[in-house]
Amino acid sequence: MYPESLQRLIRHLSLLPGIGQKSATRLALYLIRDNRELAETLARDLIEVKEKVRFCKICFNISEQELCDICSDETRDIRLICVVEGPAEQAAIEESGAYKGRYHILHGTLSPLNGIGPDDIKIKELLERIEAGGVKEVILATNPTAQGEATAIYIAKLIIDKYPDIDITRIALGLPFGSDLKYADLMTLEKAITNRSPISL
Repeated sequence: MYPESLQRLIRHLSLLPGIGQKSATRLALYLIRDNRELAETLARDLIEVKEKVRFCKICFNISEQELCDICSDETRDIRLICVVEGPAEQAAIEESGAYKGRYHILHGTLSPLNGIGPDDIKIKELLERIEAGGVKEVILATNPTAQGEATAIYIAKLIIDKYPDIDITRIALGLPFGSDLKYADLMTLEKAITNRSPISL
């Protein structure tokens, strides 16, 4: 049996996504075995991130400022909004270099079985951005999963009903169904953005 403090660390590490009990135990044992400096650095970094990192007030990407680097970049095309599920998907698309507009991070997808509805993700805020004017196209870049597709269709219907003059496109699905944008290679992402097409409902 491990000491209580180590058990607590294992329990907390196992709460992280993708980390089970065995992985949490392995990480905890690694941190206490001749890695005191790493453990202290990690603790400081976690505290600093919690203190400094916030969400951009426009797109809800992660940032240390009120506006993220993309929303504060005046060279970006403000007429284009690419809607993604989370910051990791935004970073993957950005790394492809194929997109020069702005983003909107939903922070999730619709998932009625998990109790996640439209009010639980940033859909209302997206509509407010469109309402403010200047948007010509909304690119729906949710993952090609059941939840991602349902979220894209839901958002498309809302926009079509309220803003019929705005183009709504969906990234080209060269990605297999059930895959995750953040793990796609750069060439696939570049083609997905470049070959986007009008969404069909």
